[in-house]
Amino acid sequence: MQRGGWDDDDTDGYLHIMGGETARLQSLADHGDAVIARRRHYAEFFGEAPLPSEFGLVVGNCQAESLRLVIASDALPAIRVPAVHELTADDAARLHALLAEAAFLVVQPIRDDYRGLALGTAQLRAALPAAARSVTVPAVRFAGLHPFQAVLRLPDFPEDPPLVAYHDVRVVAEAAGTFVPAQLPPGAVHAIADASIAELRRREALGLDIVASDLFAPVVEDLARTVNHPGNALFLPLGERVVAALGAPGRVVDPGRPILAGVRAPLEEWVIDAWNLDAAPRADWIVGGELLPAAIVREAHLAYYAERPDLLAAVVTRMEPLLRTWAAAA
Repeated sequence: MQRGGWDDDDTDGYLHIMGGETARLQSLADHGDAVIARRRHYAEFFGEAPLPSEFGLVVGNCQAESLRLVIASDALPAIRVPAVHELTADDAARLHALLAEAAFLVVQPIRDDYRGLALGTAQLRAALPAAARSVTVPAVRFAGLHPFQAVLRLPDFPEDPPLVAYHDVRVVAEAAGTFVPAQLPPGAVHAIADASIAELRRREALGLDIVASDLFAPVVEDLARTVNHPGNALFLPLGERVVAALGAPGRVVDPGRPILAGVRAPLEEWVIDAWNLDAAPRADWIVGGELLPAAIVREAHLAYYAERPDLLAAVVTRMEPLLRTWAAAA
C-alpha cells in the first residue's frame, strides 16, 4: 500500500515513510515488467517522454502526487515524480538533474540526507536555477473523521500491520488487555480533531510557505479517506493556495474523481453524528475498490500483535495519549 506523511514522532514535520520500504529497482533485467511499468508511469521523469517547457516538480509522499494532480495544467505543467520513499540513488540523481532545469518546485518538509540521499527540502531547493520558484507545503494528517486511528513509524519494527497499515486504538487496547469504549462522545471526537489540527499548525509555523490547518472547517466526509490521506475537499483549496503562491498563470484542476482514495477507512455512525455529516455510515474498509470487512482486519491485527509482544508494547507506548483519551471516555 502506498502511504506516508508525518506521523506522531518528534521530527517537526520532516517526512518519514512508515514501514516496508519499496525494494530498490536497479535494472530491467532484475525486475522485468515491474520496472518497465514504473518507467512508463513516470515517463517524463525517466526521460522516456519529452519534458514540457517551463515544467515543475512536486516532491514528497503520496500526498505530493495528489497535489500535483490539482495544480498541473498547460499553464503550469508539473511532471509526475515517484514518492520520495521510493527513490533510489539513481532516481535521486535524476531528480537533481531535472531540478537544474525546472521552473518551479513544490515540496514537503523532508530532512536532509533522507535515507542517505540528497533528498532534503533544502538540498532540493539548492539544485534549482536561480530564477526558479519554490513553495513548501505541509504533509497533512487529520484525525477528526477517524479518531480511533493511528499511523506509526516504529524504527525497530519497520513492517506494516497486515491488510491495512493503520492501528485502531480499540484493537490495540484489546490486544494489550485494557478497556476502552467502542465509540466516543462528540466532545471527545472534536478534541481529537482539534489536537491534530494544532499539531499541524505547530509544524506549519516552523517556516512553511503554505498552510492547510484552516481548511478543516466545516468538517465534511470528503476531507479525509484515512488519518493521513486527505480528500478532494482539502486538496482543491490547498492547490489554489499553491498556484497563487507560485505567482504564475495557472488554475486548479478538479480531476473529476476522488483523489488518494485507494484506501478508505470506516466512517462510523457516531463520528457522523459528532459532526452532523450528510453521509452514510460505512462499517468496513474499502481497499482497491473492494470491501474489506473491519472484523477481518481486527482479527488479523490481533493475531499480528499476539505474535509480536515487543511490537505491541512499542505501539502501546506510542499510542498512550490516544489510549488515555479513549479510556477517559469510558
